[in-house]
This record gives sequence, C-alpha cells and structure tokens, in this order.
Amino acid sequence: MTDSVSPDSLGRFLTLTDTAEILSISAADALDLVRTGELPAIRVGSAHAWRVERRVLESYIEAKYEEARRLSLWEQSDFANITELSGGQIIRPETERPPRD
Repeated sequence: MTDSVSPDSLGRFLTLTDTAEILSISAADALDLVRTGELPAIRVGSAHAWRVERRVLESYIEAKYEEARRLSLWEQSDFANITELSGGQIIRPETERPPRD
C-alpha cells in the first residue's frame, strides 16, 4: 500500500500483506498476531486466506495507543512525589493507642 492509496480504496477486508504494511511489520508477524488471537481475523475464499476487517485493525491500533498511554502513566507514577498526590499534605497513619481501662 502506498501513501497515494486511500484507506477506502482497500475495501472492507485487508489481506495480511496490507495489514502488515499498515502496521510496518512483516507479514509473518501479522500472521502471528492473527494466530495468537491478538488481532481478530477471518478465513475466506477457497484458499482460506486470512482477512482482517479494516475497522478491526483500526480498533486494534487505537487499543495499542491506549496501552502505550497507560504504560507511560504507570511508569511516570514510579517517580511521583507523594505530597503531590495528596494535595500537598503529608498524610501519616494514626498510631495505635493503648486501650484505656
């Protein structure tokens, strides 16, 4: 697929080669994504060739963006200052007091 080809000209279903090109991975890697179930696909035609629905691929890409965003936030939280998270207050647990008789 070249930059001059619009996504709509590809049709509803993409071959694994088209899918791999869009994701900038090898066709073998695209097949691995399909075989593991990470990227949903169907087998069609007499050759039972794999096809990925364009909307499914777009959803997969969006999910990967969300995964990267969450991972980035998680990694940033390792460096967060506790006082920043508590609104500038230092929160200390109450110490246990001995029971009164």
